[in-house]
Amino acid sequence: MTLGSEMDDAKDRFSTKAWPTEVKHIKAEKRLEVQFDDGVRFSYPAEYLRVESPSAEVQGHSASQKQLVPGRRHVGIMKLEPVGNYAMRILFDDMHDTGLYSWQYLYELGVEYDERWQAYLNALDSKGLSRDP
Repeated sequence: MTLGSEMDDAKDRFSTKAWPTEVKHIKAEKRLEVQFDDGVRFSYPAEYLRVESPSAEVQGHSASQKQLVPGRRHVGIMKLEPVGNYAMRILFDDMHDTGLYSWQYLYELGVEYDERWQAYLNALDSKGLSRDP
């Protein structure tokens, strides 16, 4: 991969077609809700955001390196930190805080929720792992 294409990949990762108009942390339900300017609203369980963290620790450096993160059923969100106008950092109560959730990535997580969540559950099952700690 050339430096130019790496920069294009980074730009694509942080560009978005829909911008958030409202971000709500619903602590008691361990959820994050994001309303986008195209009228779409997504409600993300903290566990889902944690196991799909965009961090290198979880995603690796290629699709084949993605790590399965078991035992996060009860994870919560401690804090949200804006990162420029393109992303936010989520600090989870298991102390994970290294992923930058771009608005584009959050939108993708919302659109692809059913497929990604089922793939996660299937992967846990196939490895004999659990959502529980």
